Amino acid sequence: MEKPLLLYMFVFHWHFLNALFTVEAPQSTYTVEYGSNVTMECTFPVNGQLKLRDLSVSWEKKDGFRKDVYVLLKGEEDFDSQHHDFKGRIKLLKEKLNFGQSVLQITDVKLTDAGSYLCLIGYGEADYKTINLKVKAPYRTINQGVVSTGDKEWKLTCQSEGYPKAEVIWQNGGYQDFTDKANTSYETGNDQLYRVTSMLTIKSRTDEIFLCIFWNRELQENTSAILYVADTAEDMLWTRNRRFVGAVLIVTAVFGSGLLFMLCIRKELSKNKEKHGCRDASSEEEDLKYRPIEKT
Repeated sequence: MEKPLLLYMFVFHWHFLNALFTVEAPQSTYTVEYGSNVTMECTFPVNGQLKLRDLSVSWEKKDGFRKDVYVLLKGEEDFDSQHHDFKGRIKLLKEKLNFGQSVLQITDVKLTDAGSYLCLIGYGEADYKTINLKVKAPYRTINQGVVSTGDKEWKLTCQSEGYPKAEVIWQNGGYQDFTDKANTSYETGNDQLYRVTSMLTIKSRTDEIFLCIFWNRELQENTSAILYVADTAEDMLWTRNRRFVGAVLIVTAVFGSGLLFMLCIRKELSKNKEKHGCRDASSEEEDLKYRPIEKT
C-alpha cells in the first residue's frame, strides 16, 4: 500500500514542477455495457527504446477514497495492493508499453466500476490524467403478462431490469396515454440493477393493443413491448371450430376415396362380365356351324 502512495505523491508534485513529461488521454470518457469488457488508455513519451526498470504505472479509481486497480513499480507488477473489487478482472497490455501506451483492460464490467480513474506514469519524470468510465445496462428484455379479472377488465404487467432507473410509459394502439393509471415499483439487488415492475388495470374490449415503454431518460434510450388483449374463450372456440372443420374434411375425403374405389371395382366387374358374355355367344354360333345335320 505504501509503494503506490509514494508513487502518487511523486507524480502529484512532478505534475506541477515539470511540464516536459506529459501524459495524454486519447479518450477522456468511456461508456460500456454491464457485463462486457472495456479497454482504457493513456499515453506517455518514450525516447528511443523503453527501459522497463525505470517505468512505473499506476491505475487508481477515485471512489470517495482511493482504490488501487493496477500497479507496475519499476517494471515489476504489484498485485498485493490491488483492491478486492478488481481481483481477477484486470490486465495491463504490457506489449503496448514499448509504444508509450498504458492500456488497461477490465473484464466483466460491473456497475460499481463506474467513476473516475487516474492513470499515473513515472518514467524519469511524472504526470497523470483523469479518465471517466460510465456503465449502462439497457432494459432489453421485457417480460409481459395479460390476465383477465372479469367483466371486460384486464391486468397488464411489464417487468424488466437495467440501469440507470427507467420510467414506464403506457399507451394503447391509438397512442392514448395511460401512464397515470399504472402502478410502477422499483427494487435493487446486490448488483445494483433496477428491477422494474409496472402494472396497468383497465377495462378494454378484446382485440386491443397496448404498449409499455421503458424510457431511460439519462441515456436517452427506450425499449418497448406490445401486449395484445384477446378473449381466451373466443380464441378457444375458434380453435375448436377450426379443428372440427378439419375433422369433417378428413372424413369426407376418406369416404369419397372409398366410394370412388368401389365404383372403379364395379365398373371393372361389369367390363369382365360383358367380355365373357360375348365369348359364350360366339362359342354357341361355332358349335351350330360345325354340328352335323341329323337325318330323319
